[in-house]
Amino acid sequence: MTVVGRSVPRLDGRAKVTGRYLYAVDVALPGMLWGHLVRSPHPHARIRAIDVSAARDVPGVAAVVTGRDAPARRFGGLVKDETILAVDVVRYVGQPVAAVAAATPEAAAAAAERVAVDYEVLPAITDPLAAMADGAPLVHDAWETYAAHPQLVRFGNVCGEAQVVRGDVAHAFAVADAVFEDTFTTAPVHQAYLEPRAAVAVWETPERLVVYSNTQLPFEIQQTLADAFGLAPGQIRVISAGIGGGFGGKLRVGVEHIAALLARRAGRPVKVALTMDEEFLAAYPRHGMHIRLRTAVRRDGVILGKEALAVLDAGAFSGSSPGLPSVATLVLAGPYRIPHLRLVARAVYTHKQNFGSYRAPTGPQCAFAVESQMDMIARRLGLDPLEVRLRNVVRDGDAGPTGQVFGRVSMDAVLRAAADAIGWGRPAGPYRGKGLACTWWTTTGGPSGVYVKLQPDGSATLVTGCAELGTGALTAAAQILADELGLPADHISIVSADTQATPYDHGAQGSRTAFSVGNAARAAAAELRRQIVEVAAGALEAHPGDLVLRDGHVVVTGAPARRIALAEVARLGLQRGGLVAAGVFAAPPTPYDATCVRGHVYPTFHSPSFHAHAAEVEVDPETGEVRVLRYVAVQDVGFAINPRLVEGQIEGGVVQGLGQALGEELPYQDGQPLVHNLSAYALPRTTTVPPIETRVVEVPSEVGPYGAKGVGEPPIIAPPAVVANALDAAAGVRLTSLPITAPKVYAALRHRGGG
Repeated sequence: MTVVGRSVPRLDGRAKVTGRYLYAVDVALPGMLWGHLVRSPHPHARIRAIDVSAARDVPGVAAVVTGRDAPARRFGGLVKDETILAVDVVRYVGQPVAAVAAATPEAAAAAAERVAVDYEVLPAITDPLAAMADGAPLVHDAWETYAAHPQLVRFGNVCGEAQVVRGDVAHAFAVADAVFEDTFTTAPVHQAYLEPRAAVAVWETPERLVVYSNTQLPFEIQQTLADAFGLAPGQIRVISAGIGGGFGGKLRVGVEHIAALLARRAGRPVKVALTMDEEFLAAYPRHGMHIRLRTAVRRDGVILGKEALAVLDAGAFSGSSPGLPSVATLVLAGPYRIPHLRLVARAVYTHKQNFGSYRAPTGPQCAFAVESQMDMIARRLGLDPLEVRLRNVVRDGDAGPTGQVFGRVSMDAVLRAAADAIGWGRPAGPYRGKGLACTWWTTTGGPSGVYVKLQPDGSATLVTGCAELGTGALTAAAQILADELGLPADHISIVSADTQATPYDHGAQGSRTAFSVGNAARAAAAELRRQIVEVAAGALEAHPGDLVLRDGHVVVTGAPARRIALAEVARLGLQRGGLVAAGVFAAPPTPYDATCVRGHVYPTFHSPSFHAHAAEVEVDPETGEVRVLRYVAVQDVGFAINPRLVEGQIEGGVVQGLGQALGEELPYQDGQPLVHNLSAYALPRTTTVPPIETRVVEVPSEVGPYGAKGVGEPPIIAPPAVVANALDAAAGVRLTSLPITAPKVYAALRHRGGG
């Protein structure tokens, strides 16, 4: 291996730092109009009438559309419950009701302000627990008529329920030395990507639509637009332009469908680019969750059984939500050996914006609950939190919550490494404390296909349907291709994310890109290498078995002077139509016990990774401010294809996790969001982010390229729990709700002290 395992520069780095990289918001087409949305000011209301006449009179306006102008069709992922624009009823503040296309952004905005909507305000239900109560008003009266994935369990306002039941839970609680019951809550948080969602749509013919956008999943958007407009997917081309941050927030349809509707009405290309204010009003932030844990333990800290009920606030439409309770149940079990489980998670409709997939969806919320309670159990039993974890963590041969049998488990090793790095057991000083947490996570499956081509200059091109999300994962995939072909990484060019020109890919999501595209590239490289060797063998008059690819040449083993450049091989290959190969990869299914799950669409964590984080914090007793002094992240990545990119992913994830831990939240009052832009959103700042020490552990997976596992999502999972545990160690206060703000800590300190 000469290219993989090295920190080569990102292939897209130069274009990004020199401003030449084309993001979706930069896309412009001749004759393009600008779109602007009219949004609901009410969380729940009936639309009595919409008057667009004044909007049409604004100079420069080319089209005004309402829900009546859109196809009467519903779309969605696992549940098809959404329409392009609201029809008859609005279900959250910010739901698009109408849209305008005009010659300038200013004209479109002015016209949108003149759209008059007559609303009858209706009662809103904004608490998911209240929405689950018997007799609660329904957010969707017709939910039973919606097309949905047959495996889903739905009822009332619950758009998805997943259960894991194993062993004899009642017996575990009956024989336990102690039972602990605790409740945790987490606030919704925003991905805070820097480029808002944007799309440019153009109808090349009345039946052929082309869309440029910053979607993470071009093939899903293609299918969603097909559903929304009643077209075949082949009639729609989606091109993913540069993505200015996504973190899962650009998985589902954003503005592509509205741009397409306006473009069809106007007969011209239309761009819709949201403002950051709109992003805080109507996007796909991380779910707020309510989690109740009940855990049965022996007096030595060994866990006998666990019950859990987790409730996700899905918002007004399902989006990603119906599938995420399944993921939540696996995190609720934790990386622990627990023989008896009853884990239930529900996604519940409310009159709020849609909540969705934010980097490791449900991971930080559930880990906050699980890992906080692990410390609470340890301290109540008078045991060391590290020791309690070590007595319970999974090891080789253990079964996971759904019967998945683990192999190559590194949980014990990463936990001890994190503890050693933070100086676990050594005193931390007044109002200082140390905390730790351990977690596990998946490498999302889904197929990838690639083409690879040897270019006339001896370089190679990787053609993939996956978008570069900004993680550098496609650089890692290119490194794999380069290594297999004996080329430097910068001799690989990438064509990506065009549903017409590139093969199918499940998309840039779930820590899967380098893993899955990399495996497909490796398969394609094997075939391309065979073709190269075949051509070279004829030219060199050598046996194919004696040839190797090295330094841009094909070389005869043992006779390095006998060689031929790949550029010459490519030229010779033109006589046979060029040297081109395809490769595909689909992760093999992970066996599990199907009898212990119900309503479950994600029953195992594929090629699971294991991680442990630790931190030292200091609490100001006069203000309640929590300052993180040191942070250690230990992660088993299987194999670091590009160590620098891996470390960057870990550091970035930790920073985002600390944001959720200490400040970020999207509060609501009576269905009205109270944060409207980044200036009012408590993101971490460079002055508050502590030194982050990353330690990479490499226990190879059986499936990943060179043993690699998914890297991007895990580092965001543990920080909230780590901070909560360190705070308790520092000041003796236990907070069970996120974020852990200074006022909350100060109040807890005063309550503890009787002040």
